[in-house]
Amino acid sequence: MTIFQKVLNGEIPCHRVYEDEHVLAFLDINPLSRGHTLVIPKEPAETLDRLSDESAAAIGRVLPRLCRAVLKATETRHFNVLQNNGAPAHQAVGHVHFHIIPKAEDGSGLGIGWKVTTMENGADLAATIAGCLER
Repeated sequence: MTIFQKVLNGEIPCHRVYEDEHVLAFLDINPLSRGHTLVIPKEPAETLDRLSDESAAAIGRVLPRLCRAVLKATETRHFNVLQNNGAPAHQAVGHVHFHIIPKAEDGSGLGIGWKVTTMENGADLAATIAGCLER
């Protein structure tokens, strides 16, 4: 059982920001900046590719509204939305979650290093990915 499931079960307290039948949003206990908010589905999926369409749509409906609320409450204009899948991709809790991380004037927030690679056979790769889409 993950720490997020314990939050959902009421075993661990949290500072709730939003809740509906599919989604819970609450403040991160180890924030990168003031207002750092976590948005999780109530469905216990480990990674985004394992999340149902219903839960994904529920998060998609509320995520922009939560971003606007975090920006207004923190009086910031810039932010990152971060979502990691699997430990090698820096996922620390095995439950789908999105971070809303305000980027404050003091420089607090998310820092990213971006290592660019080259794209080869882009048309072939795009066609392969499109062919793998589930209908």
